[in-house]
Amino acid sequence: MNTPYEILEVATDATDAEIKQAYLRKVKDNPPDRDQERFQRIHGAYTSIKDEKSRLSYALFTIPAADFDELLDQALHTTQAPQVGPEHFKQLLRAGLGETMPVNAMPHAQKS
Repeated sequence: MNTPYEILEVATDATDAEIKQAYLRKVKDNPPDRDQERFQRIHGAYTSIKDEKSRLSYALFTIPAADFDELLDQALHTTQAPQVGPEHFKQLLRAGLGETMPVNAMPHAQKS
């Protein structure tokens, strides 16, 4: 999902005049009779940030869309591979067994 700033290709600190000029350029390149949906997107972007009050309202009340792929990449990105040794494995086994059995005394299946 693109922000109004991205749709109009203006900086977040653009002036009213710069935003209006970008809007008029986009409308000229994408008139409503050519692609109504695209024109609506451009017009919606312009009305969202056309003046200081609109930009403030947009900044306060618009929740940014989360890019879950990017968040996952950031969460899973590690600079160093985790070091898992035999002691970690034994701790996991003990936790799974509820600390009731020693690791070396695993139950064996009884033969009938």
